[in-house]
Amino acid sequence: MTIESNRQPEEQLVEAAQNGHLESFGILYRRYYSSMVALAYSVLGNRDFAEDAAQEVFAAACRDLICLKHRDRFGAWLAGICRNITRQMIRQATKTTVSNLPPLVQSQDNPEHHLDMVCRAVWQLRPAERELIVLHYYDGFSQAQISKVLDISPQAVNGRLIRAKRKIAKYLKRNGFAGDDYGTV
Repeated sequence: MTIESNRQPEEQLVEAAQNGHLESFGILYRRYYSSMVALAYSVLGNRDFAEDAAQEVFAAACRDLICLKHRDRFGAWLAGICRNITRQMIRQATKTTVSNLPPLVQSQDNPEHHLDMVCRAVWQLRPAERELIVLHYYDGFSQAQISKVLDISPQAVNGRLIRAKRKIAKYLKRNGFAGDDYGTV
């Protein structure tokens, strides 16, 4: 099988990769690498660790790809592997919690203080909500892309993003940031 372009249907790429075609797996890797880094980052909070986790995700996927029965769910399957790997990394490492975040920048006039507060608000979210926020706002994924990676409908992505943004806005308001500026994170 020759790959004419990166627009090859995903199911065909998965099938070819399952049959040992490394170029097909390489295309899948390029399509999903940034998604896996973003998902890992939403759990680990560290870009370097997230990139390490993404590498492990693809090593595990390469090893276990033959077991994937639903070729049309490759992205969701990868996301599940990513969640498992990041949980393992957290268990093995010192736990990172909000209390371990660096001290707040104290001056509210300082733009870093605003960014710090938004980051803290994001880390207060449930992991599933944090995944959406990180994928959409930190990594620029569209709702359609998030839908495909997380295997949920675009409508569910939209609703969950709205609820997560409201939680962030409430957190910011509780911590002295009034106004509507944060309602549309």
